[in-house]
Amino acid sequence: MSRRVVVTGLGAITPIGNSVQEFWSSLKEKKVGIGPITYFDTTDYKAKLAAQVKDYDPKKYMDPKTAKRMEQFCQFAVSAAKEALEDAGIDMEKEDPFRVGVSVGSGIGSLQSIEREYKKLLDKGPGRVNPLLVPLMICNMAAGNVAIQYGLKGKCINVVTACATGTHSIGEAFRSIQYGEADVMVAGGTEASITPIGVAGFTALTALNTTEDPMRASIPFDKERNGFIMGEGAGIVILESLEHAKARGAKIYAELAGYGATCDAYHITSPAEDGSGAAKAMEVAIADAGMKPEDVDYVNAHGTSTHHNDLFETKAIKLTFGEHAKKLKINSTKSMIGHLLGAAGGVEFITCVKSIEEGFVHATAGLTMDDPECDLDYTKGDGVAMEVNCAISNSLGFGGHNATLLVKKFRD
Repeated sequence: MSRRVVVTGLGAITPIGNSVQEFWSSLKEKKVGIGPITYFDTTDYKAKLAAQVKDYDPKKYMDPKTAKRMEQFCQFAVSAAKEALEDAGIDMEKEDPFRVGVSVGSGIGSLQSIEREYKKLLDKGPGRVNPLLVPLMICNMAAGNVAIQYGLKGKCINVVTACATGTHSIGEAFRSIQYGEADVMVAGGTEASITPIGVAGFTALTALNTTEDPMRASIPFDKERNGFIMGEGAGIVILESLEHAKARGAKIYAELAGYGATCDAYHITSPAEDGSGAAKAMEVAIADAGMKPEDVDYVNAHGTSTHHNDLFETKAIKLTFGEHAKKLKINSTKSMIGHLLGAAGGVEFITCVKSIEEGFVHATAGLTMDDPECDLDYTKGDGVAMEVNCAISNSLGFGGHNATLLVKKFRD
C-alpha cells in the first residue's frame, strides 16, 4: 500500500532572494534577478548576463571551517536545507535518523574547483593539486553535505539528469516515502556553474541569449526569445508521509500526489519536436495522482526561453490537455531567475506550493510579444489571484529527460 506524501518545509537560495519569503515576494513583484556577470571578466564572451545569487554569506548558515570545505553548490544546498528543516520544525533529537533521508541533485557539481585545480596542474604540476579536489567537485556532495550537516542517516541519493535534476530528485524522494523506505526526505536541487567554462560551453552550444538587456534576456514564450540565461541557487523541500506529519503536528503546505518520468530518446539537446515525451510525463503524473487533466489549474512550465523548448513544450501541453490547455494558467519562473539548471526543478516546485498556499499565479515577466505558435495563456502582464487546487511542474533536460510533479491542495 503506497503512503500519502505531504510537503511540510520549504527552503530557497535564488537570484531574487535568499529565503522562500523573499523569493516569493520578488516573484509577485515581477522582480528580475538578471544582470552583468561579476564572477569573471566577460570581455571576450558573447554572453555577458546571468542571474547570480546576491548578498549570500555561507557563515549565516554554517561555521566558517565547514563552509571552507564546501564548494558553492554545496553551500547553497546546505543553506536551503537549513531553512526547509527549520520551516518544517523537524527536530532530529526526536527522529530516528535512519528514517530521514536526502535526495538532492546537482547537474554538474563544482566547475569552479575543476578550473582552479586544472590551472594549478598546468602551472605548478600534479603535486600542487588540492587533496580535496575530488570531494569538493563531485555532484553527490550536495546530498552528502546536507546529510552530514544535519545528521540524516537514511537513504541518501543524488539524481543527475541535467535540467530535470531537481524535479527527478523530488520525485524519487516521493517514491521513497510512498514505499516506506523513509518517513521524511530532504529533497531538491542545487547549482552554481556561472563560471568561465560553464558560460563558454553553453555559449558555444548557442543555448544562451547574448543580449545585454536584462529585461529582454529571459523571455519565455515571447516571439523574440533567443536562448536562456544561466542562473544559480538551490530549492529544497521537506517531504513526509502523511502519518508522520500528523503524528508530530506539522504544518502541511500541500500534498505531492503524482510523479511522471519519461525520455524522448530523440536528441542530446533538442526535445522531441511533437512534444510526446514531455506530454507522456505529464500524463503519467496526472494518472499517478488518480486525477484527470481537467483537474489541473496551473502549469509551471520548464519555459527556458529557447526557441525549441517553448514551442515543443506548448505542443506537449496541448497533447496532454486537449481543449483544457486553453483554460490552464501557465507561467515560467525562469523569466525572473534565469535557468537554475539542476536547481530549477526544486525552486519551481516551491513556486507551485506557494501558488497553492496563497492563491496566486505569478506573471511570466518580460513576455510582451506574442508568438503565434505559442498560443496558450502564459500569464502575460501581471500575476493573477486565483484558487489553485492542483498544479504541475515540468522539467526537461538535455539527453531527453522529462520529469513532472503534480502537487495539490491538502485535504484530509
